[in-house]
Amino acid sequence: MDRPDPETLAWIAAAVAVLALLLAAVAWRRLRVLDRQVRRLVAAGVPSTPEGDRLTAVEEETARLGAEASQALRHVAVVRYDAFGDMGGRLSFSAAVLDDTGDGLVISSIHARGESRTYAKGIVDGGSEVVLTPEERQAIDAARTGSPD
Repeated sequence: MDRPDPETLAWIAAAVAVLALLLAAVAWRRLRVLDRQVRRLVAAGVPSTPEGDRLTAVEEETARLGAEASQALRHVAVVRYDAFGDMGGRLSFSAAVLDDTGDGLVISSIHARGESRTYAKGIVDGGSEVVLTPEERQAIDAARTGSPD
C-alpha cells in the first residue's frame, strides 16, 4: 500500500479541523441560547432545577398544613367534679375542646340522682357569650395551657 503524501494528509487534517470548528461554533451558539433562557426563567422566579420545584411545593404544602392544623380542635381538657354535695364519685364533668386560638366548645354533664343534663357552650378566644361555671372555666384554662391546674 502506498502511503498518502504529506500534502494530502495536511488537507485532510485541515478539513477535520474546519469541521470540528464548525461543530464547536454550533454547540457554543446552542449553549448561549439555553443559557439566556435559563437566566430569563430564574429572573422570573422559576426554580432552575427539579429539586427546586419540589422544594417549593413542599414549602407551600407545609405552610398550608400548618395553617390547617392551627384550626384543628386539638387542645382538650376534662374536669370531673361532684355537682351536688350529697353525691359522690365525681360523675359530673366539663370538657373543653379548643384550637390554637382558643376557639371551640365546652361540654358539661351534670349528674344528679334521678337525671343527668348535658350542656354545650361555644367558646371564642377563650370566652363565651353564655356565663361559664367555675368548672367550665377550669377546663378551658387547662386546655389552653396544657396543664390541669
